[in-house]
Amino acid sequence: MSSYTPTASGTDLRARVQRFGSYLSGMVMPNIGAFVAFGVITAFFISVGWTPNEELARMVTPMITVLIPLLIAYTGGRMVHGQRGAVIGAVATFGAIVGATTLVTVQSGVSNGEAVAPGTVVAAFGGQVMILGAFILGPLSAYILKLFDHAIEDKVKPGFEMLIDNFSIGIIGAAMAIFGFKIIEPIVSKITEWLGNGVESLVNNSLLPLASVIIEPAKVLFLNNAINHGVLTPLGSAEVTQQGKSILFMLEANPGPGAGLLLAYFFFGPRALRPTVPAALIIQFLGGIHEVYFPYVLMKPKMILATVCGGASGIAIFQLFDVGLTGPAAPGSFIAFMGVTAKGDYPGVVLGILVAGAVSFAVASALFGFGRATRTEDVITDVELTKAQEEVAATKAQGKVSPA
Repeated sequence: MSSYTPTASGTDLRARVQRFGSYLSGMVMPNIGAFVAFGVITAFFISVGWTPNEELARMVTPMITVLIPLLIAYTGGRMVHGQRGAVIGAVATFGAIVGATTLVTVQSGVSNGEAVAPGTVVAAFGGQVMILGAFILGPLSAYILKLFDHAIEDKVKPGFEMLIDNFSIGIIGAAMAIFGFKIIEPIVSKITEWLGNGVESLVNNSLLPLASVIIEPAKVLFLNNAINHGVLTPLGSAEVTQQGKSILFMLEANPGPGAGLLLAYFFFGPRALRPTVPAALIIQFLGGIHEVYFPYVLMKPKMILATVCGGASGIAIFQLFDVGLTGPAAPGSFIAFMGVTAKGDYPGVVLGILVAGAVSFAVASALFGFGRATRTEDVITDVELTKAQEEVAATKAQGKVSPA
């Protein structure tokens, strides 16, 4: 076995972005079940769903605009300062959620089944989805509370602990909710608008497949969480409330490119590595754990061309057939894709995954010379794979967030 030991200082820009992405992932992944529930309700009960139901469809917008941001903020606050951080994170984020709420003037004299004076302005669920605001306010408010708790540690007289604990959350939480309402919500709404306009421009100009040029290399460097959870998931969630589905959930999670690369390794890669492929393929394609194919790219960096071409081809098919998912496919497996595919979009989604895999396989196979280029490499042992796996582990370790 190799004695190769990669350096993992964790101080460079890549490591910092990785840690940022890992932190976002740490806030989102525990709440994926809520996204799935939102996707199921959306898929079934909106007007174009499987079983349209106007009454039950009323849950869709509140879930994505209120419930999910609060859950993310709660989780982020808990990561920073335990249960107290979780509570204040949710309180602070609620301010931003209310700040983004749409105000509606009632014309009929009835609001939510209750009689009101015509012309009354009431708050309605809607507006910008405050997931980005939750990413900011959850950890930030918890960190401020943590600083306060450390500052008064051992200085509170016995018998006053509960009073101080409750009022500190109440007062600081109220201040942070106002901060979220007045400061964070306008900033996040403007950023979301800019990002949305950028994505819309790519879509309108049929340039969305170019996103793979950024996404696929970022995945191998473990920067995908920052892109996926920081940008694509919030924008996709907002798009679902308007269209019932979003292509943005499919850009990073498509299992096709990785599967195609692994198949090329199996048929045309170095013979010593071929026995390792079937298990990796099952874990990647059906289990959705894309990290298992990263070492195969790191062993031969030119193989990133295969996944970029595969990813771009898959997105082109998704865009051509106008398909989307009703929620994030997490983990990024074929099974998860099928679970959140919008009604009527299964053919286009399956075709996009298959085309992505086929293109990735074709490009990787060509880079391998369809087996001819690897004949001189058959002396390779598992040392190279082990080295690449160690590099992946070290790279991922740089981006891990230490517990508070």
